[in-house]
Amino acid sequence: MRIDQFLKLSRIIKRRNQAKILCDEGVVRVNGSVVKASKDVKEGDVVEIDTVNRYLKFRIDAVPAGKNVSKKMARELITIIEDKKKSISDIIDLI
Repeated sequence: MRIDQFLKLSRIIKRRNQAKILCDEGVVRVNGSVVKASKDVKEGDVVEIDTVNRYLKFRIDAVPAGKNVSKKMARELITIIEDKKKSISDIIDLI
């Protein structure tokens, strides 16, 4: 399954188009490498999303077979390793 589609089905990102844009901007990494939206993911992959105001790192536990996933099943697709919201002082330190 494509990473942009997985991010949408797992409800990490609301729309697939947003996931594609984040991939195109180099914000999404799979196993430490920046990926395009078309990158196929599998169980065990570690995904990092590093945006301006949030850093999220999770492991993929399951990849759904279909294109529809219930809310309950979406929570079971990943295990969150790290979820950190960035403050304004963190952003200023980067500049």
